[in-house]
Amino acid sequence: MVRPKLRPSKGPVIRPAKKVPVPTVESHTRVSRYGMVNAFLVQEDDGLTLIDTMIKGSAKKILAAAADLGAPIVRIVLTHAHGDHIGSLDALAAALPDAEVLISSRDAILLSGDKTMQEGERGEVKGGFPGAKTKPTRTIEGGERVGSLEAIATPGHTPGHLAFLDTRDRTLYCGDVFSTLFGVYTSARANPLFPLPYFATWDKEIELESAIELRTHEPAALAPGHGPVNIDALEQMDDAIAKSAEVAAKK
Repeated sequence: MVRPKLRPSKGPVIRPAKKVPVPTVESHTRVSRYGMVNAFLVQEDDGLTLIDTMIKGSAKKILAAAADLGAPIVRIVLTHAHGDHIGSLDALAAALPDAEVLISSRDAILLSGDKTMQEGERGEVKGGFPGAKTKPTRTIEGGERVGSLEAIATPGHTPGHLAFLDTRDRTLYCGDVFSTLFGVYTSARANPLFPLPYFATWDKEIELESAIELRTHEPAALAPGHGPVNIDALEQMDDAIAKSAEVAAKK
């Protein structure tokens, strides 16, 4: 596989102005456990979209946050099938029997507990896949829309990982493609203070390609599965990608 090429860093980069609202705390609600694992409640006209469910035992906190917003959770969207993202899915599905559950078709296989590699995939998946009793009501792929969210295929951390871009304010819910805990890192490079996403990444070369792909969407805010939401994080994303590419070049 050809390694991704980075843009030469010669002189300032002038980006065209985008007439989009600046992301604010009103555009989404971050729900966090221990400040390390996140879920997000995104407001839509028909209610709330929940992105990821955090670790087991997080359902009460998520439901309380939704109650504070005064809106129902109408759908649960999963970036991928690792246990720290689907851990409370069964409890939430039981509490919200009418809510949709969406995940990519590839990670739906992992959600079922089947870690068999599919045709064309190399190596083996990494990290914890406890599976869930809850089955998705439907699957989604990159390029599809879920309310105001555009799904972006971002394989690498897992084979079927998805990120979601809010087309209203360009907040990027990036799952584990990037993390912002103790600095902005891609999962293709180990953060010495929080290396878990790196060690749970299936294919680091493909992961780096997905990080580069997300950068091309010019997000106004980076909302990861781990760490705080970063406003105007483009330079930090550039730095994280460049450092990951340096590590990859040495292998």
